[in-house]
Formats: sequence, C-alpha cells, structure tokens
Amino acid sequence: MELKTNFEFDKYGIGVEDIKTEAEQLLKQGNEAKESKGLFTVKTASRWIEQAKTRPIPKMLFSEFWFEGELCILFADTNLGKSILAVQIGNSISRGEQIRGFKLETPKQPILYFDFELSDKQFENRYSIKFEQHYSFDNNFIRVEINPDATIPENQTFEDYLNHSLERSITETGAKVLIIDNLTYLKNETEKAKDALPLMKHLKALKNKYGLSILALAHTPKRDLSKPITRNDLQGSKMLINFCDSSFSIGESHSDKNLRYLKQIKQRNTEQIYDAENVCICQIDKPFNFLQFEFVNFGTEREHLKQHTEKDKENLNEKVNELKQQGRSLREIGAELGISHMKVSRILKDCNML
Repeated sequence: MELKTNFEFDKYGIGVEDIKTEAEQLLKQGNEAKESKGLFTVKTASRWIEQAKTRPIPKMLFSEFWFEGELCILFADTNLGKSILAVQIGNSISRGEQIRGFKLETPKQPILYFDFELSDKQFENRYSIKFEQHYSFDNNFIRVEINPDATIPENQTFEDYLNHSLERSITETGAKVLIIDNLTYLKNETEKAKDALPLMKHLKALKNKYGLSILALAHTPKRDLSKPITRNDLQGSKMLINFCDSSFSIGESHSDKNLRYLKQIKQRNTEQIYDAENVCICQIDKPFNFLQFEFVNFGTEREHLKQHTEKDKENLNEKVNELKQQGRSLREIGAELGISHMKVSRILKDCNML
C-alpha cells in the first residue's frame, strides 16, 4: 500500500517530502498567526530560543565596540578624529584585515561609506602624500557622497529622497555594512527628540530589512573636559542611545594632546570591557599615505581628564560673569561653556551676581 501511495504521488510530481514540507509551512504560518498580538509577538521563552538558535552568532567588526547586526553610534567632539577612525574601520572590514590592537572576526566584504563631511579632494589628501603616492583601497570600499547636480522629485522632500537613495545604494551594491558620516546630515536637528526618533526608527528599519550592520557618527555638544564621558554627552542622547544597539566615544587626552582614548558607552552583545578603568589609548599618525589611529596601550580615563587649577576656576568665573553681563540666560551660558546651568547659577551666587 505504501509503495502504491508513493507511486501515485510521483505520478503527479508530488512526493511525500513535498507534502511534509507543505504541512510544516502551514503549521508554522498558523503558529505565527497565533503569536501575533497586534504590536507584539508573543512566544514561550523556549520558542524564542529555538528561533534564535537558527541565527548566526554575531561576529566582531571592531573588537567589542561594534558587532555584526548592530546599529552602533560613534560620537565625539569636533576634530578628535571620528572620520579618521571610521574610514580605518571601513578599510579594515573591506580588506578582511584587523587593525593592530583590535579584533575583526568577519571575512572581507563590501562596505558603503556615506561621506557627508569631506570633498573628494579632501579625502584624497588624507590618503596620499601631498596628493601623490595614493593609498590603494580595496574595491570593497565604496565611498558615497551627495551629488550636487541631482534633482529632487517634486513630490518628495530632501530627507525622503535621501532615504530612498540610501536604500537604493544598499540594494544595488549588496553591501551589508554601512558607515554614515554623520547623523546630523540625515536630520538637521538630532539633538531634538522629535527629530532623533524618526531618524533612529528609519535606520533600525533598514538594518532589520536588509540584515545590516551600521556605524553612525555623531557629535557631542560642548562638555566639561574634567568629567568622564557618559551617554549624556551625545546630542539627542536619550533617543539616540535608547534606539542604538551599541555606542562608543573618542575622548581627548589632556595629558598629551596627541593622544585619544576609546570608551564603551553602551553594549548588548558583550560585557562592558572598555570602561573608565580600561580605555583604549591611541595616537593619530600618518606613517605613510594613510591617516590612522595607532593603538598605544590601555589606561584609565581619569589620567587623561583635565585637572582644574585655581587659575582655571578664576577664568571660568570671569567668563560666566562676562556672559551674564551680556544678558545671556543661565542655560545659554552653560551651553556656551560646556557646564550645567545649575553650575552657572552657583558661580553667579558665589560672585554675588544673582
């Protein structure tokens, strides 16, 4: 009977395995329909684990700072080398070669570097010796910049067309790694929650839709350089930090102006390894035709923070008083000097200016 049944199925081009596969798919669809509760997907813990087991373990793209499948934010003050490090990370991934002192676990692959900071000539200057003897990038490194002659369709805003173009670049190159330099170009006011939220939602949606790994660069407003870097130093910190998977920052050393340190701010795929007690110390150098971060050693953040002297305090008090006399508000003075408005208030009270 079994042989006859199989023969009858084969007569119509259908086998037992085909029926089993179809039945399993129908069962899966039925389970997914039951698990969908409007905004939520509801499953037992065991089913979540079974689903997760089918996915690969995320690999490091830049040590424990950035893993595959993460939307990661790298932030720092201006002129501290965000773009230099980002290009170096992209170059590392495109070649499949780790940066000395840092880990890379993925093979070479295409990366899209959206450069909204430098012109092509400025980029050339960084990766050549006086515009000669140019560094040879791998063809996996794909640099993207805005086309000034592009015409925005009448029915689209600049931001809509930019997002459409970004998605088109992803689909047509097949790249799974994106570096965006920087976030403020995609949204003009990332420090405002109402603008930061849609931006992060859009990047997260792209990440999930195409299985991307995204490194996005962002600025910090003026900050008190005597204090450790925290998530509050990122513009639009609450929304940006809440929606990203990981984040790290570049700090400037006040013990040596040539040094920078890297510090983890948020992580999901690992423990916090590079915290205030174990930051990565680097120096920016151009040994030949490639401007880069060179790993020096590990250290503590406090040995690189600015130490306030009595002279520093006197200068700060003078600046606060001067801005107050110009009619500036406490918050405006704080933003200008990189201190809190509460500290401004204390200084003015101590100086009998309030």
